[in-house]
Amino acid sequence: MNKILFFAHLRDAADREELQIKAVGKTVAELKTELMKNYDLPQLETVMTAINEEFVPDDEIIHDGDVIAFIPSVSGG
Repeated sequence: MNKILFFAHLRDAADREELQIKAVGKTVAELKTELMKNYDLPQLETVMTAINEEFVPDDEIIHDGDVIAFIPSVSGG
């Protein structure tokens, strides 16, 4: 199993801070597609992804026990 963490507006869109799903063997891109479809999340293409607190590209493979965090870009003025 994998813990998925949502931050900022993604937390509001998912109506939760985290969830537990089986994502083992999937790429980050495949997981993003699944989450957008199953949880009605906004586009995740521009969202930064971290696995076990390290930023990773969309072709990174997810392993058992990995914690995946989706972190939207932050802008300020």
